[in-house]
Amino acid sequence: MGLGGIGIAFRRCSPSFLSMRFGACHQPRFTSAVMFSHQMSTNAESVAARLNSAGFIRSQGFIGGKWTDAYDGKTIEVCNPATGGVITNVSCMGGRETNDAIASAHETFLSWSKLTAAERSKRLRKWYELIMDHKDELGQLMTLEQGKPLKEAIGEVSYGASFIEFYAEEAKRVYGDIIPAAMSDRRLFVLKQPVGVVGAITPWNFPLAMITRKVAPALACGCTVVVKPSELTPLTALAAAELSIQAGIPPGAVNVVMGNASDIGDALLASPQVRKITFTGSTAVGKKLMAGAAGTVKKVSLELGGNAPCIIFDDADLDVALKGTLATKFRNSGQTCVCANRVLVQEGIYDKFASAFSKAVEDMKVGDGFGEGVGQGPLINDAAVRKVESFVEDAISKGAKVLIGGKKHSLGMTFYEPTVIADVKSEMLLSREEVFGPVAPLLKFKTEEDAIRMANDTNAGLAAYIFTSSIQRSWRVSEALEYGLVGVNEGIISTEVAPFGGMKQSGLGREGSKYGMDEYLEIKYVCLGNMN
Repeated sequence: MGLGGIGIAFRRCSPSFLSMRFGACHQPRFTSAVMFSHQMSTNAESVAARLNSAGFIRSQGFIGGKWTDAYDGKTIEVCNPATGGVITNVSCMGGRETNDAIASAHETFLSWSKLTAAERSKRLRKWYELIMDHKDELGQLMTLEQGKPLKEAIGEVSYGASFIEFYAEEAKRVYGDIIPAAMSDRRLFVLKQPVGVVGAITPWNFPLAMITRKVAPALACGCTVVVKPSELTPLTALAAAELSIQAGIPPGAVNVVMGNASDIGDALLASPQVRKITFTGSTAVGKKLMAGAAGTVKKVSLELGGNAPCIIFDDADLDVALKGTLATKFRNSGQTCVCANRVLVQEGIYDKFASAFSKAVEDMKVGDGFGEGVGQGPLINDAAVRKVESFVEDAISKGAKVLIGGKKHSLGMTFYEPTVIADVKSEMLLSREEVFGPVAPLLKFKTEEDAIRMANDTNAGLAAYIFTSSIQRSWRVSEALEYGLVGVNEGIISTEVAPFGGMKQSGLGREGSKYGMDEYLEIKYVCLGNMN
């Protein structure tokens, strides 16, 4: 079953600002209709040149510990969304390369899974240390290909590395059980064993953390992995793979293939050697993967789309609510699966909050992620901008009022103004679907019961946020919300030590914490008979 929609194979980009030795793209390049600033282009060019000379920009896939071109020689342009400039061309791989990566992972699994947990732990710990040693370079690389502000990108590197550190420790804590037997001549026990080769499909919005959150527990359990990063942001994944080899993780344990999403996905789904699929992305693609995995009855964990409500009650501390809502809405330009998609404000403070929130949003600095003091970078591509524009137009046509923003930024390219829209109703697209952009829709509610009903009125159930000064209300509402994650008086809640995952159509399984290990383990019951 195809995966059309996981990634975009080819992008509209401006001419290359970095002369690379990796060969020309087989697709035509286009110059953007909007001229990006010379300063932004120069900054990006300088950073790219430094990263390239230091060996951080890789263009080939990574199979069996070897850097590998696409077998047919095809490449994809990787572009900087802030400038439109081409960073490099990377190998455009498909089914044949993926099958070879699976074979390599399967062969390595036979030895990697036999190492002691302590030995796997040491190598994971070394991988963590290498990533932290190079967090500045990895952050710069991430800003270059994804666009998020540099400070935020370096923060993601630390966050992504934290999963490796955590699971390096958890590797030594995969405990089984002894079960009291009902018959005196029997002894019963339970083993936990690695599931096998894992296919990990990751998105573009968090190019490192979405990989380490999957790969680290898989390796800790003794599994090996074939990673398919987004075609839009493969460079961070490739740099992390290089560091894994330097850390002593054996060739074949971590493989990276990027390119044709449908062909790569089909190969992962069809292979009987792949025993687990883990995916972060859209609900539509997650459903395709779930159906495709049925053919070989693979284990599946899915972290899918959200429609997060941020509920602000009359008794909330306004400063806390403003800070938390800004953080959860505008992080990564609103391009996160757990960002506030709907801001529900109780009628008693609706006008006051709308005014204060609009002022705070107006003060946000938009620009290239390498710029000083920038709080919001570009959206990932033109398609993302068009989606945001269509959602805003829909809301306005149905009676919503733009308080701040509401259009493309004067910087051009894929920059969009931080936006606040009031008088949003439940029938508008902003309430029904993920906007995945810097648009905060404000909805008014009367009672606690109304807020809960409005919040749960969606097929999604990933994250939700509450702002209130009442302990009793925080408990009541947290328990009533049909979401896998709930933040109370806090807008940034993700951490490696807590489980991450959704309810309803937001997915299956959990990542992070001790629960994340279970996704990569099989439980085996052993009965010893005639023991007397």
